[in-house]
Amino acid sequence: MSLLPISIVSFLFVFFSVAPPFITAATNDDLPTAYSLLQSYNFPVGILPIGVVSYDLDKSTGKFHAYFNNSCSFALEGSYQLDYKSTISGYISENKITKLTGVKVKVLFLWLNIVEVTRKGDELGFSVGITSANFAIQEFYESPQCGCGFDCKDSRSKSEELGRNPFVSSI
Repeated sequence: MSLLPISIVSFLFVFFSVAPPFITAATNDDLPTAYSLLQSYNFPVGILPIGVVSYDLDKSTGKFHAYFNNSCSFALEGSYQLDYKSTISGYISENKITKLTGVKVKVLFLWLNIVEVTRKGDELGFSVGITSANFAIQEFYESPQCGCGFDCKDSRSKSEELGRNPFVSSI
């Protein structure tokens, strides 16, 4: 009888020593980034600021959540202020994000929720429900940074060194 417990312990030790290569669990290293996921649905990476730490996606419904360590705000040229909560969510499909929550834009003195993003050719449409605005897709080839958008000293100096416009992709 005393051999049985030793055999079980030995078996478990060998199993757990050998098993990890055969166990497949989705880790963050196994998943594409949130930015490459956007590209797989035909969106440019720049609709998300730098700093997404994780996300989840239900491929059967398109329901997603993207997570930042903190909320993220920045201004863009042309008087737009954007605010991303620490968690944003919605439904994504080819060329369309619907029921978006967690992203606001300040227009004049009003904060409005961006509820839908669509891509039509080389334009992105951002809807706040009652109205929408279209922008050229090349303005979103790079992701802005929280706090400073595209006007960050580090990104500006790199862009100036390379002699390129920060709104145009180098790809």
